[in-house]
Amino acid sequence: MTAPPFSELERRIQDGSLVPYLGPGVLADVTDVGTGAPMPADNESLILAMNGGKPMATRLMYEFARAAMHLELKKGRKFVSRFLCETYSDREWTRSRVHDWLVANKPAYVVDINRDLQLQASFAKTPHTLVRGVARLGGSDYRFRVHHFDGESYREIEQQDVDTDLPVLFKPMGTPAPDPSFIASDADYVDYITELMGGFAIPGFLKELRLGKQYLLLGLRLSRDTERMVLSDIIYGAAEPAGWALISNPNPKERRFCERVGIEIIETDVTELVPTRERGVA
Repeated sequence: MTAPPFSELERRIQDGSLVPYLGPGVLADVTDVGTGAPMPADNESLILAMNGGKPMATRLMYEFARAAMHLELKKGRKFVSRFLCETYSDREWTRSRVHDWLVANKPAYVVDINRDLQLQASFAKTPHTLVRGVARLGGSDYRFRVHHFDGESYREIEQQDVDTDLPVLFKPMGTPAPDPSFIASDADYVDYITELMGGFAIPGFLKELRLGKQYLLLGLRLSRDTERMVLSDIIYGAAEPAGWALISNPNPKERRFCERVGIEIIETDVTELVPTRERGVA
């Protein structure tokens, strides 16, 4: 498989055949408007922010889910949710260049494994469907919630009531809005990934929408099992080949995984895809 030029990737995003799949690296240029501090998005920066800037034990520093589970057991589940809301909803952030680039290309379907609000802000004036992952939820066989955005506000709807002509924002790890809902701790991931593998964490309309799609992985490293397992199930039913991943200096584990799922690595950073511009505020 030969990687097409970036202009061709943009064209395919615009026609809906190529789905942007966003990881923490797309937020690398985002900073706090007041302090200039970078937005915590990857494992290490999230752990440090959650723990008051202090490193945790080595085994906990490996992955945010581990650290979140540790603090959840000590301080309760609401502690982790409150931290994520305070981080992503209560602070003012500059805009990500990648998200402004996405707005310009008007994708019909985006997968975003980050928990921030930049993607939703990008569609703040556009009616759309928001799908978020949930975990450890009683009274339901499903591990997702669906909301319709009418251009002004969200309302929760049943999966069979989705307007399939609208863009779909799939945030499997959740967001603070329209209400807090997150996949964060190990316990969340165990439940969510189990149901994802069983087919109960993706609504039926999205299972149909994703058939035959290709994916463009942006800002996502694939060294950890969690990201790989989530990705493998979300892109189920993809075209052959499944797409491309922008990864600078990929390691052997990333190369083996991408080869197995049919994704070609383009050895460059996401910044090479997105033009430089003056940053706004989210």
